[in-house]
Amino acid sequence: MKETLLVIGNGMAGMHAVEELLRIAPDEYNIIVFGAEPYGNYNRIMLTPVLYGAKQIDEIMIHDFDWYKKNNITLYCGQDKMITAIDTQARTVTTADADKISYDRLLIATGSRSLILPIPGHAVEGVMGFRDIADVEKMIRKAETHHHAVVLGGGLLGLEAANGLSQRGMEVTVVNRSRHILNKQLDKTAGDMLQSELQQKNIAFRLGLSIKEINHHDGHVNAVTLDDNSRLAADILVMATGIVPNTKLAEQAGIECDRGILVDHAMLTSDPRIYAVGECVQHGRELFGLVAPVYQQAKVCAENLAEHGRARFKTSIHSTVLKVSGIDLFSMGELQSGQDSETLTHIDHHQRLYRKLVLKNNKLIGIIMYGNTRDIAWYQQLLLKQTDIADIRDQLIFGKPETLAA
Repeated sequence: MKETLLVIGNGMAGMHAVEELLRIAPDEYNIIVFGAEPYGNYNRIMLTPVLYGAKQIDEIMIHDFDWYKKNNITLYCGQDKMITAIDTQARTVTTADADKISYDRLLIATGSRSLILPIPGHAVEGVMGFRDIADVEKMIRKAETHHHAVVLGGGLLGLEAANGLSQRGMEVTVVNRSRHILNKQLDKTAGDMLQSELQQKNIAFRLGLSIKEINHHDGHVNAVTLDDNSRLAADILVMATGIVPNTKLAEQAGIECDRGILVDHAMLTSDPRIYAVGECVQHGRELFGLVAPVYQQAKVCAENLAEHGRARFKTSIHSTVLKVSGIDLFSMGELQSGQDSETLTHIDHHQRLYRKLVLKNNKLIGIIMYGNTRDIAWYQQLLLKQTDIADIRDQLIFGKPETLAA
């Protein structure tokens, strides 16, 4: 008789694990999935094109409702079937409408939520995050009748929100505590180049500042006050300042958590029948917000659920491939040189190209590419394999030698 696998979370991480499990062991489990949103599994990375109107919601679906039916997966989605409790002793979950469902194995993939900073006034209407379809729909409605938007946070999510709202016709200002945007993925030179291009798209920036107060009228945001006491008009404030793992269910069930749900190399929690993957987990000291490691977690989890040996997840050097407002960007490894490292740089302001390589002991340890990312794969392999580049050092900054010869 098949065991029952319950999956809490219908997002990209949990469903990638299910997809992998179906591929390698399609008859192993009766699978039941619970999702809080009234949709199938969609690609959250593609929310920005929905925001600015290039795509519709049905175009970003990875698995629609028919997929679940074809694969004999029971899907419960919506608020009534949200899981409110896990009983690890009885091996049951309780839904919001008080239904109790038993499991043999449980996969927690509850993801994360937007970090809403406790700035005075943060609870008023018009202050929001940027995490799901509901957020996007709310932004679109606001853009139809309002004019001024402020985005707090100059990371990728903040810039995507700013770009989308700008294309919807809003006047957008990005407020960022760092003195350059995308400060976790780019150095100041590349960040300044990107800022210049975004300014040409009517996005304004206030850098080195944060918001100290959210002003409001009749319960709706209408301005923000920065910590230099200047004010910005704001009919909507999008906080893109980070994410917080959703650990509440696990914590209440007695599953060990720190900043995220603690998992071992097999993606097992402190309960041997419960796995966890995605943005809700913590592996060692690391949390996760990128697709590549999350999908790797999902694959490891599926292999262990299928009992095809004890697959192991291990963290690695993560690369970031970005496309912000049509501009190709790439970064990987250590982006700032230290006392025992050095940098090679190439910049062409006319063609808006920039490349920076960080070297240590004739080995590549960091890469930034702006505007031309043609040789990403080659540079990645040099870094990951720690190849000695002494023989090609003089031309390394210009790209793969075969490319130059061609």
